Formats: sequence, structure tokens, C-alpha cells
Amino acid sequence: MISAKEYDKDRFDRSKRIEWIDMDGIRNARCFVAGAGALGNEVMKCLVLSGFRDITVTDTDHVVLSNLNRCVFFKDGDVENGMKSDILAERASELDRDVRITARHDKVQDIGDWNEFDVILGCLDNISARLHVNAHAYYRDIPYIDGGTDGMMGKVQVVLPNGPCLRCAMNRTHYDVLVTRFSCTGKASAFYIPKNAAEITTTSTVAAMQVREAMKIASGCEGMCIRDMAYYNGISGETTILNIKKDNMCENHMGE
Repeated sequence: MISAKEYDKDRFDRSKRIEWIDMDGIRNARCFVAGAGALGNEVMKCLVLSGFRDITVTDTDHVVLSNLNRCVFFKDGDVENGMKSDILAERASELDRDVRITARHDKVQDIGDWNEFDVILGCLDNISARLHVNAHAYYRDIPYIDGGTDGMMGKVQVVLPNGPCLRCAMNRTHYDVLVTRFSCTGKASAFYIPKNAAEITTTSTVAAMQVREAMKIASGCEGMCIRDMAYYNGISGETTILNIKKDNMCENHMGE
């Protein structure tokens, strides 16, 4: 009988071969995932497989049928039968029983224990919630990795202490839709709006980029992180870095 090589008995052997990756730092990092929809599913998958062991995820929605073409952990029987965060926590933990995943049903506006987290990953569907998380993360010097998609386009912004934040990158259009909730269910919306286009390949790419940034942060390699904002074009396959300057009139930077 041929026995497995010793290195094949280590779940993370191949990751450890990447020089800058600090598996101890990754295991010990306390991650908060805001949103358990399409991006949240892919982010959780990548976090667990990358070795993160302490993850909290929150979402207020139930699973609906339209989630199933881009949410890897949701199944037909989950539709209208469970909260996204509960199902996601249960299914993602099956990838590795050593992971600790806490499911919450809180709106991000109701989160009060931000200091319990070392890195925050935003998988949110509206600008107001993004800015709320951004403000709390920046105030507490917690790195915040924001992701978003629209059809074949996606973006990732890494907000690090003393750098430009999400609000610094806002324009007039963003403020016009500040309180609009782009929900995939339509529930809890004050008025009807067309749903954004979405598909799994762009979602997967953006989520992978987010988790890679989290790995850099947990490994003490913040200097390697995406600076400014990365835009991904799923048609051309190109990623473009757009420069963002710290806005001294931004409420998060006034007085610095």
C-alpha cells in the first residue's frame, strides 16, 4: 500500500508554500462578514478554505429562489425556510470542522461589538450600510474590505487606518441613492427599484479578491494590499486601479 506523503497530510501545505502567508495569523484573525448573499457565500467559502478559523456573519434576509444561481451554499429546500446567515454558517462549517462560525441576524446599524473583530469584509447591497460599516471600522482602526458587483463589473476597496475611506470615494450619484436598499428579495424596501444584474463568475472573482486582501492583512502584509480602488471588468478580464485621495472634508478624516 502506498501511503500519503507527510506534506499531503497537512490541509494547508500548499498555502504554506507561499512565502508571505502567515497561517498562524490567519487562524487567529477574527473576521466579520457583513452580508450572507452571493458575495457573502463566496467570501465565506474562501475564508474557510484559506484557513480562517473565527468568523462571524450577519444578514437579515431569508433565502429566495433567485439566490440559488450564485449562492454556493444554498439549496432548493432552503427557499423561504431559513435565514441566510444561519444556513451559510452551517454549510460553510462543513468545509472544515475546526472553523468557528457565528451567525447573526443583526442589521449592521445594530452591531455594537465592533472591537471584537480584526478585519471586516463588506458583502452588502446598499450604500447606507456600507458607509455605516466604513465609519465604525475606520474609527476603530479595523481594516475594512468592501466588495460590490453590478453584472459583469465588480470592485474592491481596502480601507486601512490613516488611508482614504469609502466615503472619500463617494460622488453625487452615490448620495442620491444613499438610503436605497438594493435587496435581492425586495423585502423591507420602502419603494420598488429594478434589481441589479448579477452572475456567479463576477461574484466569485470579487469575493476571491476580498479574501486575498484579508489574508494579506492577517499575515501582517498590509503594505501589499490594494491601494485606492480595484475595478474588475468581467468582459475584458482586466482589473484597473483607480486612484483615491483622502478627502479632508470627509467626516471620517476631519481633525486628523
